[in-house]
Amino acid sequence: MSEQLKQHRDQIDAIDEQILKLVNERASLAHAIGGLKDDGVIYRPEREAQILRRLQANNKGPLSSEAVSHIFRGVMSNCRALEKELSIAFLGPLGTYSEEAALKQFGLGRSAVVCASIDEVFRTLEAEQADYGVVPVENSTEGAIGLTLDLLLASPLKICGEITLPIHHCLLSKQTDISQISHVFSHSQSLSQCHEWLNKTLPRAQREPVTSNAFAAQMIHNLVSSDNTFAAAIASKRAAELFNLNILAENIEDDPKNTTRFLVLGRHEVAPSGSDKTSVVMTTQNKPGAMLELLEPLSRHGVSMTKFESRPSKQGLWDYVFYVDVEGHQTDAKVKAALQDCKTRASFLKVLGSYPTAVV
Repeated sequence: MSEQLKQHRDQIDAIDEQILKLVNERASLAHAIGGLKDDGVIYRPEREAQILRRLQANNKGPLSSEAVSHIFRGVMSNCRALEKELSIAFLGPLGTYSEEAALKQFGLGRSAVVCASIDEVFRTLEAEQADYGVVPVENSTEGAIGLTLDLLLASPLKICGEITLPIHHCLLSKQTDISQISHVFSHSQSLSQCHEWLNKTLPRAQREPVTSNAFAAQMIHNLVSSDNTFAAAIASKRAAELFNLNILAENIEDDPKNTTRFLVLGRHEVAPSGSDKTSVVMTTQNKPGAMLELLEPLSRHGVSMTKFESRPSKQGLWDYVFYVDVEGHQTDAKVKAALQDCKTRASFLKVLGSYPTAVV
């Protein structure tokens, strides 16, 4: 070993010792702060978002902002676990993108509550059988998840945060020769998101929709050797690890910017972080100009609308409810005034929650 190499390694060892000491000092302070809280709320998404944004702003590299977030989310997660290991409900089985979103937001210092459906995530939280839940709400190529929007309308739960997760699909199999694949299993959305790649690479393969990508990978894993020769699943790298499958191809999605937005659900309100969103759902009378009248206060008070989505109300034929996201927290003066005006014009208005905008 060269003397220069040894010097670098010795420096790394010394830095690691400093990091270890400082991380434990941070954990002790976080634990002390937990003892001073009087509301019992351990997870503070607004505070964590502020920390991550500050660290990213001060980051001079060579680590990317995303890498910095990943490292410090892990630190915060393990510090949180000294108070309590939070239980997080999400759509299973293990290996779904919902689990990846939960891992991104909460780290490893949490226990998983694996649910069979999005409905079950809501029911589990409402029954206080988990601390928080993670549910998909929209995809950049496939649009809104209608079931999630419908459940938000009826549920007392609050939106506490959002997560944006780049979706990178892989073709997984026990097979090692991609040309032998004759059946591809996955969720219908993923099959759609990989449509052109499948047309080009596996034009004769039969596409089989199932309930989730992770379930498809699990199916391939469970097939007996005589049945699995020609079967493959579209799923994540994590699913390949969990179910011991070969990755025949990576990043097979047609849109490289394919991203899914997830919501963090909880039972408490979230304080302002300085960069927030507020989600509301409302209805209006079915008459000419009603929608323009309903949304006019947002423009008048200078509140930017970032999303507008309509869904059938299921209360009457051609009746709709409208889901709106705006920039800012519901306690901000402009947002508060705009929502008060909207409420006087709406037949119904419900604030689903104010929460920090997603940090990469």
